[in-house]
This record gives sequence, C-alpha cells and structure tokens, in this order.
Amino acid sequence: MEKTNKKFKSEGFMQGVIALMFSQVLIKILGLVYKMYLTNRPGFGDEGNAIYSAGYYIYALLLTISSVGVPNAISKLVSERVALDDYKGANRIFRVGFCTFAVVGLVGTIILLLGAHYIANVMIQIPEAEMTLVALSPSIFFVAIASVIRGYFNGTQKMSATAKSQTLEQVFKSLLTIIVVEIVAIFTKTNTAAMAAGANLATTLSVILSFAYLISYLRRQKKYREKMNIPPPVQKVKYKRESIKTIVKRIIYVSIPMSLSAILSSINRNVDSMTVVRGLKNFLTEADAKIQYGILSGKVDTLTTLPLSFNVAFATALVPAIAAARAKNDMDSANKRVSFSLLVTILIGLPCTVGMYIFAEQILHLLFPAQTAGTVVLQISAIAIIFSVLIQTINGALQGIGKVMVPAIALGIGVVAKLILNLTLVPNENFGVNGAAIGNVVCNVIAFIIGFIVLKKNMKIDTKFSKFVLKPVIATAIMSICSLGVYTVLVGAKLAMNKATIIALVVAVITYAVAIIVLKIFTKEEIYMIPFGQKIYSVLEKIGIYK
Repeated sequence: MEKTNKKFKSEGFMQGVIALMFSQVLIKILGLVYKMYLTNRPGFGDEGNAIYSAGYYIYALLLTISSVGVPNAISKLVSERVALDDYKGANRIFRVGFCTFAVVGLVGTIILLLGAHYIANVMIQIPEAEMTLVALSPSIFFVAIASVIRGYFNGTQKMSATAKSQTLEQVFKSLLTIIVVEIVAIFTKTNTAAMAAGANLATTLSVILSFAYLISYLRRQKKYREKMNIPPPVQKVKYKRESIKTIVKRIIYVSIPMSLSAILSSINRNVDSMTVVRGLKNFLTEADAKIQYGILSGKVDTLTTLPLSFNVAFATALVPAIAAARAKNDMDSANKRVSFSLLVTILIGLPCTVGMYIFAEQILHLLFPAQTAGTVVLQISAIAIIFSVLIQTINGALQGIGKVMVPAIALGIGVVAKLILNLTLVPNENFGVNGAAIGNVVCNVIAFIIGFIVLKKNMKIDTKFSKFVLKPVIATAIMSICSLGVYTVLVGAKLAMNKATIIALVVAVITYAVAIIVLKIFTKEEIYMIPFGQKIYSVLEKIGIYK
C-alpha cells in the first residue's frame, strides 16, 4: 500500500521547491517565446505590445488585489490544521476560502468588464486597450478560485500540483496566443488592436484550462483513494467547528500583509501604463508614444524580469526555513541560509545586469529581429536587475522573521519616487521613455536599501566585502572581457551578428562558472548546501582547487 500511494502522497519540502523553481524558469522561457512571436509578427510589433501590456497590467492589478496573497494564506492556515491532525478543520478552511474568493473574483470580473471603456479611454489613454480588458475580465474569477486550490495543495505538501498547473497554464498561453492571434489576423486583415485583444483572450482561455486541470487533479485524487481503498487521514484532535465569518477573517488577516508587496509591485507597473503614453504625447504623436511604451512594457520588461525566475526558489524556500529555525531557536542556521541565499542571488543578478547592459543591442537583434529598437532603455533597465533579485531574496527573509510589512513599506516609498520621476522625466524630450526606466531603477534601489538595512538589524548575516562584492565583481569582469573579446573577434572575422552573439553568451556562461570556482567564492559548507554538493566538492578536491 505504501508504494501504491506514492502517486498522491505528500512530497518532501525540497522536492516542492525544486518543482516550483523549474516551473518558474520554464514559465519565463515560454513567456519569452510568445513575446518574441508577438513582437516580430507583422502588424503587431511594439504598438501591439503597448495595447496588450496596458490592458494586461490593469488586469494584473485587479487580479493581485483579489487573489495574490490567497495561496500563501490558505497554505499557512491549512498546514497549521494538518500539522495538528485536524483534517476536518483544514477541509473547512478550503471550502470557505473557495466560496469566499469565488465571490471576490466575480466582483473583480464585473468591475473590469464594466469599467473597460473608462480605464482604456481615460486612465491609460489607449482606447484600443478596451477590447483587451474585456477579453481578460473572466480570468479574474477563475484565477481567484484557482489560487485557493493551489493554496490547499501547498498546505498539504503537494506543491508539484501547483507547479504543474502553472506550467500547463503557460504552455496553453504560448500555444493559444499564436493560434488565436493568427486567426484574428486572418479575419480582421491584421488589425493590431484586435490581435492584441486576441492575445489576451488566449490568456483567459489558458487560465480556464489550468483551473480545469486543478479540479481534475482534485477529483482524480479522490477517485484514486477510493479505488485503492485508502482510508481518510485519522482525525486525532477534537474538531472545533469555526464560523464562516471567523475563517474569512483569518484568511484576510493572513493574506493582506502577504499581498501588499505584490499589489505595490503591480501598481509600480501601472505607473508606467498611466504615465508613459500620456507624458510622451507632449512631444510625440499618439502612435509613436504607444510604440515607445510597447518597447518598454513588451521587450524590455520581458527580458529584465527573466533572471527573477532563476532566483525565485531561494525567496520561496527562505520563508518556511527561517520560520522553522526561529521556532526551534536555531537562528544560527537561519543566518547561514540567508547569507548563502544572498550570495547566490548576487552571483545570479550581477552577470545578468552586466551582460544585458553590454549586449543590449545584440540581444534585441537576436530575439526581436523585426523590432530592434530599445537599446538604451534596455541598458538603463538592466541596472535594476541586480537590485530586483536582491529584493526578492531579502523580502523572503524578512517575511520569514515576521517583518511582513517592511517589504511593502520599502516598495511603497520606491513606487512614490518612481511616480515623481515618471511625471518629471517622461514628458521631457531629453529623457522620454528612458525616464521611466530611470524611475524603475531608483524604485528598486530604494526598496533594496531599506530592506537590507532592516534585515541587517534583525539578523546576523555574513556579508564580507571580499566575498559578497569584490570576488563576484572580479568574476563578472572576467566574464565580460572574455565574452566581449570573443564577440569582437568573431564580428571582425565577418561572422553574422546573431551567431557571434550566441557564441559570446555561451563563452560568458562558461568563463563565469570557471571564475566562480577558481576564486573559491563558495566555502565547503556552502557547496554542500547545493544539490549534489558532496559530489561537486569531491571533484573540485581531486582537481586541486579545494584542499
């Protein structure tokens, strides 16, 4: 029976984290694929990206408000009940949460549907975005209730189900975006606004299909248990029935602090959607203003957020790991985990920042050959990458030690600074859309500084200058010199730019990895924390790097 139950049993913590990490990386890669298709597709391009993104960011804000903190809140409350063997209590939390957020999601859908005209014409001043908002409106309802199911799965240690549903959603989204946009293009004779609406309709369809998978998983799990005669978990404590009102209050109380940072992050993006086109129209035509916004929101945002997917596992793992260490009064382990996570985050973010800055033009030519504009705005935005990934890790640590409001306050101050800079710089012809990129960098720098100061005050983390700054900078410099040198030689030898770029980026990855090893940035203990760390250290010992 032990073996037959393997399919639906609770998985280990690191299994879930690894599943989520690969899921997030795959989601970002698939997102880049369909964004490349849209941007390079004749009749869509940067103008289509502007219409698509403006509508999508408004939808994302309403979605964030209605459901973003729900998975973590449901997960926390359900896991608490499960830990006490109160399975009836856990199931009641799930049922009440499902019904509550079905209502919340429905309200969000109605608001977006009825407010689409006003939002598109007055708030963001892109009338063509109205159709995209209407196409997206049903998604809010389905995502709200799907978030409750995902929270339940996470709380019962079935995080792989969440990862699979998110991955499937992105797969459906990528495929359906291409199919729907092509169908719309045929029937509308390549109408840009209609294709943008079609792309967002694909988002709605993929959300519905992902929701169907989650419901199917729940039913299959129940049927499997019935077929294998697996008895329900034993209720080992006396069940105390809580009122619906009490449960709803508990869910909201837990979810709001967790939601604030995500809400402010969504507001941060909507600062651009509400100010960039409006500001650029002071010296550009409306069509040119939309194209500039499309460059920022379509290509640049997609590229600069890609590194976050590689770092998300650390932010995800830190919250429960630190909370568990605090419960055991083992803050030494918590401090080591945070220090290690910050080091890895720097080693992920720094080369991405420098590499994207150096090869900005080449990357745009490689990925978006039909729409190559945006080199300067990508270079400016790339500076924010190192700060945004550090914020991600710092916020996970702060939430783990119970400082859940600090990330929201830090980002809130950053968003205010960004808004002021957008309103000041974007209407200025000398800055234009680059002013919005500068505002984003300043926003991330402010949020990082505040979060890091609070973290240092509350945890004894090791951040030695030589290890956390000097050696990573040296490794990145070696990477940059080698990759840029290879690119220059190849282009000088008349090799095509795209081929030279690919080879140079491969050289960058290899030289950076070698530099990290040679500089001995990781200690033996830290290498052991990496998957297969003992085997890796053994190899490094044999070749004489570590002794």
